[in-house]
Amino acid sequence: MKKSYVPDNTDLKILSILMKDAKKTYAEIGKELFISGGTVHVRIKKLMDAGVILNTQLNVDYSKLGYDITAFLGIFLEQSKMYDNVSQQLSEIDEVLEAHYTTGTYSIFAKVISRDTDHLRTIISDKIQQIGGIQRTETFISLHNSLKRPLNMN
Repeated sequence: MKKSYVPDNTDLKILSILMKDAKKTYAEIGKELFISGGTVHVRIKKLMDAGVILNTQLNVDYSKLGYDITAFLGIFLEQSKMYDNVSQQLSEIDEVLEAHYTTGTYSIFAKVISRDTDHLRTIISDKIQQIGGIQRTETFISLHNSLKRPLNMN
């Protein structure tokens, strides 16, 4: 179980800096906030232990790797109790980047990447729609992502 830790204003500033540029060193962050690099290190460790910081990731431009299509799938489940099983099986499909349990029209809203429309069709028809418990899907292809940013914690 994660320790209970309530981030203070300094922690939020550290998070904001790292979410904008995770390559910044503890010393650079400390200099910006007028605290020592060691203090930054201790605070980040506490945030990790508390589960506030879950992991670190590299932000990749998938289109430069040949994945030109980003699509969102609205997934209808036969029964909502099938969510855990369907979610687990979706996590085994490499091209499914995100899956959200939602209210409203869809049971699950998923983000999928593919090389092209033929690849997307194969992912949907041969992988996703073959998962037991999925009644049907609706697909939305993204034409352009005009905004992707971290939450401003200041």
